[in-house]
Amino acid sequence: METTVKIKKLSPNAIIPSYGTEFAAGADLYACTDESITINPGETQFIHTGLAMEIPTGLVGLIYARSGMACKKGVAPANKVGVIDSDYRGEIIVALYNHASEPLTINHGERIAQMVYAPYYTATFVEAEELEDSVRGEGGFGSTGTK
Repeated sequence: METTVKIKKLSPNAIIPSYGTEFAAGADLYACTDESITINPGETQFIHTGLAMEIPTGLVGLIYARSGMACKKGVAPANKVGVIDSDYRGEIIVALYNHASEPLTINHGERIAQMVYAPYYTATFVEAEELEDSVRGEGGFGSTGTK
């Protein structure tokens, strides 16, 4: 499936997201910064993209780690998955957290995260006295076994 997302450059140096391959699900987001930003171990830094988006109604932009940054450099979004609602028109900013033991420097134009567009449902919440029984019932964390 394909959709159109309007993008506004908030900085002339901002880089439009791009897909690494024809069938990539996530579009790479790029750092837009005037100077290098160092993220020390255990620290979070807000990395600007210089972009605002108009995500179509019925879709959400989900910001995920890029596997290379997360697995090789130990840096990933601080909130694990960022949620960009379709009515948000501000700058897309990625909060990156350094899980590694060494500082990491982010430079302008570096790919910092990826955004996946996905449909979503909203719920109407109805209070109920009882819920239908299920096989799992009230089994919580680890209740389905480990193997």
